Amino acid sequence: MWDIYDALIEGIPPGVKAEFFACGVAHCIVRADSGGVGFGSTLSETFRPRALPNKEFGMPLRDLAQCVKSWEFYEAGLGLAAINAWYNSYDNLRALGIKISDKQFVEDRSSDPLIVLQNEIRGKAVTVIGHFPYIDKLFAPICDLSVIEKFNPSDGDFPDQAADYLLPESDYVLIASYAFVEKTLPRYLELSRGAAVTILGPATPVTPVLHGFGARDLAGFYIKDGDAASIAVMTHGGNIHKTGQKIIFRRAPDACET
Repeated sequence: MWDIYDALIEGIPPGVKAEFFACGVAHCIVRADSGGVGFGSTLSETFRPRALPNKEFGMPLRDLAQCVKSWEFYEAGLGLAAINAWYNSYDNLRALGIKISDKQFVEDRSSDPLIVLQNEIRGKAVTVIGHFPYIDKLFAPICDLSVIEKFNPSDGDFPDQAADYLLPESDYVLIASYAFVEKTLPRYLELSRGAAVTILGPATPVTPVLHGFGARDLAGFYIKDGDAASIAVMTHGGNIHKTGQKIIFRRAPDACET
């Protein structure tokens, strides 16, 4: 069950250091000395941050990334942020052919999976894990939509237990990146082996490593202004999406393992 986590951690070079890290009530952030900055999720908007023992600036990024396997979700979010500080860096994203705009903030509809997938999902069975903004407006009118939301469910949302029934019957599955932190991602991917899977959210590692585990599309985030992102995370008073741009990395449907 840890294979996906181990593969992501092992891809981080041992010489890279965690230059800075911090957590707020909803997100964590890590800046690597290689230049990359990454987000992670804490999963709780009411969580009161506390000091993490045995974690210090300058520690190997790979060691900090190991925290993603922790069952303390605050710590796991920090580990996910460390993973993203490596994979969602400028050099690694450019190596994948992802275009990074020179503008500070970009509202790029071509990198929004809810826009990109609209033509594909018409008339299809679609399950989304996480009730994303605008999902009812963009998806519900054109597909057979089911939404699984455990934290702040809306009318008609399904509980997490429904995943075992809905995902195997879905043509498309979209999984919120917080699934890395709560350790449900391996199960979701296994249940979705017959579907085209998108992992999305600002804490999504954008790397071909995840294609090998069944994900087709990876919709994450590139942080351009690390200082502004850190302030937004620590104060919970800013829009983290204003600190960079959405990115998407797609793999041909017939190239995914099923």
